[in-house]
Amino acid sequence: MKKRSKRKSAAYADTMRPEYDFRGGVRGKHAAQYAEGTNVVVLEPDVASQFPTAEDVNETLRAVSKLLQRRKNRKRSA
Repeated sequence: MKKRSKRKSAAYADTMRPEYDFRGGVRGKHAAQYAEGTNVVVLEPDVASQFPTAEDVNETLRAVSKLLQRRKNRKRSA
């Protein structure tokens, strides 16, 4: 088994710009809040071309949801 060198190679040298200062940052500070209100769904390209915005997707899904609910209610009452 090869031992790995602890030194960074020249390709991975520190390239952070001086104006980026993350010393006071907190990792994951907003992660929980972000996760609560987010549900990411990846659309296939053909579907995404028909629904270019999140609003379009949501509007269509709400309409389909109403139709499904009506269908479900009809089956119960029959």
